[in-house]
Amino acid sequence: MNTVLITGGSRGIGAATALLAAERGYAVCVNYRTNVAAADAVVRKIIDQGGKANAVQADVAVERDVLRMFQQIDQTFGSLTALVNNAGIVEQQARLDAMDSLRLQRIFAINVTGSFLCAREAVRRMSTRTGGKGGVIVNVSSMAAQLGAPGEYIDYAATKGAIDTMTVGLAKEVALEGIRVNAVRPGIVKTEIHASGGEPGRIERVTDSIPMKRAGEPEEVARTILWLMSAEASYCTGAVINVSGGR
Repeated sequence: MNTVLITGGSRGIGAATALLAAERGYAVCVNYRTNVAAADAVVRKIIDQGGKANAVQADVAVERDVLRMFQQIDQTFGSLTALVNNAGIVEQQARLDAMDSLRLQRIFAINVTGSFLCAREAVRRMSTRTGGKGGVIVNVSSMAAQLGAPGEYIDYAATKGAIDTMTVGLAKEVALEGIRVNAVRPGIVKTEIHASGGEPGRIERVTDSIPMKRAGEPEEVARTILWLMSAEASYCTGAVINVSGGR
């Protein structure tokens, strides 16, 4: 059975991806940092529908947590087929001149360092160079990487710019080792991230700036992620696909 690890898989795009992956036959490891109830709810739904899943607590910004999480996957599911680097945070909306170093360290640690650490452990297991069978990594970026998010969270935008660059570089680095690395750039999607940034009504405010005049659903992003994980995307690596309604 194919196995996928989805970081930040307890809600939003991560949860939608976990449910869709299970529908398509993957055993799913749902990573969460603090919200055990939400992670367990996703796992229960997968199991109730006849799928295979478990929840693993780990803060992806902490190396020992990442090592423990991958070791647990090794013991529970065996080989890892796919990694979805979805875990990420946004801080309260602010201008750069109001940001302190602790905020910057926190957001870069989770959004960037966490993705690097998880990708590293996945490559160590997947690479044919080290005896692996190959695999797929999909990174969840954001349209903020291109738009900059001025006056809201340029720090978050910068972390997603780093994810775009990591995607392209890592894809080239492991292209001959059986591993494909791609990313999706969601635009405005109906998740809790807007409330966590301090503006629950942000979707309504920015809808007119979206050519399709609506926000996306988490499932729409999940379908793109699952396509990138599939054999249908076998010649696709180093790509960053916008899922943004044209914004």
